Amino acid sequence: MRVGILTAGGDCPGLNAVIRAAARRLLTHGHEPVGLRRGYRGLAEREHMRLDGQSVSGILHLGGTILSTSNYNPFREPNGVEKVNAAQAADELDAVIAIGGEHTMMITRRVQEELGIPVVGVPKTIDNDVTQTDYTFGFDTAVQIATDAIDRLHTTAQSHDRVMLLEVMGRNTGWIAVFAGIAGGADGILIPELELTVEEIAANVKRRHERGKSFSIIVVAEGAELAFESGERRLVRTSEEVDAYGYPRLGGIATALAIELEQRTGFESRVTSLGHIQRGGTPTATDRLLATRYGAHAADLVMAGDTGRMVALHGTEMTSVPLSAVEGIKTVDLRYLEIARTFFG
Repeated sequence: MRVGILTAGGDCPGLNAVIRAAARRLLTHGHEPVGLRRGYRGLAEREHMRLDGQSVSGILHLGGTILSTSNYNPFREPNGVEKVNAAQAADELDAVIAIGGEHTMMITRRVQEELGIPVVGVPKTIDNDVTQTDYTFGFDTAVQIATDAIDRLHTTAQSHDRVMLLEVMGRNTGWIAVFAGIAGGADGILIPELELTVEEIAANVKRRHERGKSFSIIVVAEGAELAFESGERRLVRTSEEVDAYGYPRLGGIATALAIELEQRTGFESRVTSLGHIQRGGTPTATDRLLATRYGAHAADLVMAGDTGRMVALHGTEMTSVPLSAVEGIKTVDLRYLEIARTFFG
């Protein structure tokens, strides 16, 4: 079998570990893995990269992706479908392993259903918002980076009696904020899944100071809204532009919240925004292991002819689900936030 492997959407720690595992598994069983460069663009434009034992050696610990990535969607690009069909006619692939987030899974499902190319999806994103799987690889690394940042902010916050706000990624979910907030001992967490008003946050900061706590650490998810008791709600953006999928470019809510808190409490407030630092660098051991398991299982599904599916982690079991079941986004289980609230103040 000739099996294409691609990485699509945003980069994520652990991508190379998946590529390595899937390629090595296929090679071991006498099949030919083919790297498709820049996501689905590589499928449409026939931008291939040889994947052999040498090319996938020494990449387990590397961040990013040796295949490069893009948001190319053949169903939205001019002549995209025609290009894929022509590429298949000229240089047929027996299957494609597509590594990406929820949008990539949607494209991947359509590639099999509408274009007839057997596919297997692998869920990746630091946001942990892909449905039908307990965890996506890349998430653990992002949480560790955010937790390390909270640890460092504690010392300067305490030294200067400040309110420190840490803005983390996550798009429309608060998984990174909640997990890092709990692990880092944050004094407040703001996420899209649960409305918390500016007034409530300010009151909590004041109560901490009244009890002798001279500083506060608040973790803010980029997709959370700035809400007020008056009913006003504000989604903060970095610009009015939208991304390739039509979503607003988020960012800046921590700065907006810091201004409001300083006005209401009188305490000096400072902001740290981690941005793309959360997506870069070497993956944690947990992400390397999860990505390796995902890649190997994806290759096994392809070799068994069990396509049209996404590999998934359920508990400790590596399994798979139909791509048709992967819809919407997975939001935070608010029971985690209840645990976090135990330590606020």
